[in-house]
Amino acid sequence: MPRTTIPLQGRSHDAVLEDMGSFRSHDADYKNGRTWSLVYYTGEEHTDFLKKAHNLYFSENGLNPMAFKSLKRMESEVVQMAAGMMNAPDTAVGTMTSGGTESLLMAVKAARDRARKTKPWIRRPNMVVPKTIHVAFDKAAHYFDVKPIYVDVGPDYRADVKAMEKAINRNTILIAASAPQYVHVTIDPIEELGRIAEKKKIPFHVDGCFGGFMLPWLEKLGHTLPLWDFRVPGVTSISADLHKYGYASKGASVVVYRDMSYLKHQFFISTNWPGGIYASPSMPGTRPGGPIAAAWATMQALGESGYIELAKKALDTTKKLRAGIEAIPQLKLLGEFHMTAITWAASRDDISVFAIADMMAERGWGADRQQGPESVHLTVNANNWDAVDTYLADLAECAAHVESHPELAKEGEAAMYGMMAKVPIRGLVSHSVGKVMEAMYSPDGAQPDLTKMGQGDDDGMVMKLIGKYGDQAMDVLDKLNAMRPGGRA
Repeated sequence: MPRTTIPLQGRSHDAVLEDMGSFRSHDADYKNGRTWSLVYYTGEEHTDFLKKAHNLYFSENGLNPMAFKSLKRMESEVVQMAAGMMNAPDTAVGTMTSGGTESLLMAVKAARDRARKTKPWIRRPNMVVPKTIHVAFDKAAHYFDVKPIYVDVGPDYRADVKAMEKAINRNTILIAASAPQYVHVTIDPIEELGRIAEKKKIPFHVDGCFGGFMLPWLEKLGHTLPLWDFRVPGVTSISADLHKYGYASKGASVVVYRDMSYLKHQFFISTNWPGGIYASPSMPGTRPGGPIAAAWATMQALGESGYIELAKKALDTTKKLRAGIEAIPQLKLLGEFHMTAITWAASRDDISVFAIADMMAERGWGADRQQGPESVHLTVNANNWDAVDTYLADLAECAAHVESHPELAKEGEAAMYGMMAKVPIRGLVSHSVGKVMEAMYSPDGAQPDLTKMGQGDDDGMVMKLIGKYGDQAMDVLDKLNAMRPGGRA
């Protein structure tokens, strides 16, 4: 495939925009409620408003808050509004970030640098987290050289408090938990972990990126929830994504600290650069003004009443979905009913979750496939309401069909997902996925066909092993998988 080059002559705006529109023909259909992840859509009126707010600050740069005081004002007010929503004390401070991953990176970086000042004897810092914590903590560990100590969760998928406490040692600089964790949509025991953090004088971050802008409104609607926010004394910081249930434009998140004694360790300051003194509050240098402005505008325009209205419709949609899925004999729900999201799995081991997901994808439904256990995640929004009946009817048909056709587990993407989930040597999976990433980001940027994993999109190491040894290899993988922690018996 020839390399794409800059056109010799510029093209008309209309022609360029027409091409861009055509590129979207195979993208996820989120406007009609058929997509259960990635996009938090409330309708065209709000979307048009967001675009206008964003474009008002399209060129402004939050790198220098002295140059664009308006951006600093809006960022400060967004942080304070979010802090109030999460019952933070008057001393609470924080920053906006580009998204949940950056917020979590900042929480780990701040904890590490705080430990360097307050506990200088620590040479090999670690953080204690449940296995269900967001993968961004793994990324933070990789970037900031903080060892992650992963602790198993209980049968309810919540963090095991006793195991977390036992894992803490003299090198622990941070503990973290989720409200809720994304995979099984369950809030960890924040109150119990907060008491441990207080007793051991260790910072405690609550990852509320997913639920931070939904849980407060669910509580106001009377939905029973465990305490998860700054009302728990041991909680020292919380992250929450505005571009999720905050309904702001991407990318926008906040990380809020109980007071400046924590936030100050997030800052980066350099005084030796020939270009002058350089200071930044978070990861980026240039900080786009548009997402900051759109976040402020969204919170002002929706207000508590708007958020509660959207939360109620999402909650009603979730209840309807849960009841419908519970009525499908081939499926079961995982986790507690804490949030406006659902994780479903097969009710028996001989029914392929991934084969059902394949069939649903063919019918135009977009959702996240998960492992440990094999399951499908649905993030529920108010605009999914009109699609619920059709989704449940399709899901029942697909589940029944897969039950009567077990061979579908060995076809399409189901075969790849199922095989990758079973491989106990995760380095092999990482190797294979890495090769796919290399292909996606090569000069021709080809879109991989996951149904052909091992047949060109990667170097086929895993598939070659299975191809060489056939069913015998799969039997071995099954046995190894059953022996590893969390594997099937």
